[in-house]
Amino acid sequence: MTDPWVALEPGADPAERVRVLRRAHETFAVAGTVPQPVRSVVADSWRRSARAGVGPEGTANVELTDGDLGVYRAEHPLARVMPLIRELMGTFAADGEHLLAVCDAQGRLLWVEGDPATRRKAGRMNFVPGARWAENAVGTNAPGTAVAVNRPVQVFAAEHFIRRVQPWTCAAAPVHDPRTGRVLGAVDITGGNGLAHPHSLGFVQAVARAAESQLALLAPEQTPVDGPELTALGRDEAQLCLHGRKMRLSRRHSEILVLLARHPEGLTGDELLCALYEDESVPPVTLRAELARLRRLLGPGLLASRPYRLTSPVESDVAIVERRLEGGAVTGAATAYTGPLLPGSQAPAVVRLRTRLADGLRTALIARRDPDLLADWAHAPWGEDDLDVWRALAAIRPTAPVRSRLVALESELAAPSGWSRQAGR
Repeated sequence: MTDPWVALEPGADPAERVRVLRRAHETFAVAGTVPQPVRSVVADSWRRSARAGVGPEGTANVELTDGDLGVYRAEHPLARVMPLIRELMGTFAADGEHLLAVCDAQGRLLWVEGDPATRRKAGRMNFVPGARWAENAVGTNAPGTAVAVNRPVQVFAAEHFIRRVQPWTCAAAPVHDPRTGRVLGAVDITGGNGLAHPHSLGFVQAVARAAESQLALLAPEQTPVDGPELTALGRDEAQLCLHGRKMRLSRRHSEILVLLARHPEGLTGDELLCALYEDESVPPVTLRAELARLRRLLGPGLLASRPYRLTSPVESDVAIVERRLEGGAVTGAATAYTGPLLPGSQAPAVVRLRTRLADGLRTALIARRDPDLLADWAHAPWGEDDLDVWRALAAIRPTAPVRSRLVALESELAAPSGWSRQAGR
């Protein structure tokens, strides 16, 4: 299987695959072992389902009804993007006799819409608004498993853990809060075996991304930052916004402010010397002269000494990317990342921070497997020679230009004199 998140490879026989999966499911139900060729994502989900006490003959419970369901839906963050989701998915669902469904982070279905006849069939297995389809409640299924693993996933026929769901195929993708990265729920398309195609997985993933972008636009404007703001990504000389005035800093002053902004507790003179200078013979008086010039530039009161520290918190684009990465908001982190931190700096502490930030983001992008985010990184100046990212992009978007660039890059790096400008270095 080229992509483990897609249920059927192009050209595979769906009927034969169903027969194989049914035998595998029976083997697991009897012996607890998962035979080949069950996908690893499905095998792991089956095991989690069994550990949660889900039985193959189980059914979903309806937890929210009538007024309770209406109030909960109205207050849920995804209610704000349901018009967009309907616009993107509604016609596809109706024309294909499919259903669009949206669940919350606990796997409860909030909306189930689409072809009326398909809705009636789905209702017989409680695939209805208010029912809980979390993986630990009804076993392997696209919306529940997508929320559980925080990944877009496709579930085909007998890959479903509960037998009564096995005539169905579905694909779902999680939707995240664009500011915090928290999973809000998932969007799902459910129907027949015709959905077992890479396009359906890409479709729900695109809808989820559109919903996240819409949520970002609809979010209330954040309170403007009253304190200093530092912009240091993608530029050799940082910009500081202080009291409404923008000032361009020298490279050394940029390095000092980046480091002090990260250390609100302050740094001693010796710590700053080690952080800023590769040459250990640089005398302390050199650093004190730089700090004196910086203090005059900033004005009275912002830069204190013993230890050297900033008396007011300084917000920075570096901190924004770090917070979003820590919260799992990979799209938001990638959007805020405008380039390597002070790329011309050789200050040891800045080099370490620059490398750690770039590597953390690129690792998250590779794990996320979003082709658009990977393409944005690969085509940026800092990612044009990033072999791992190009390989990840080629694995999920193997277009001729991507394959050609990957072959050329691998050839360049294989040459004795080849070298790579790794991201952020």
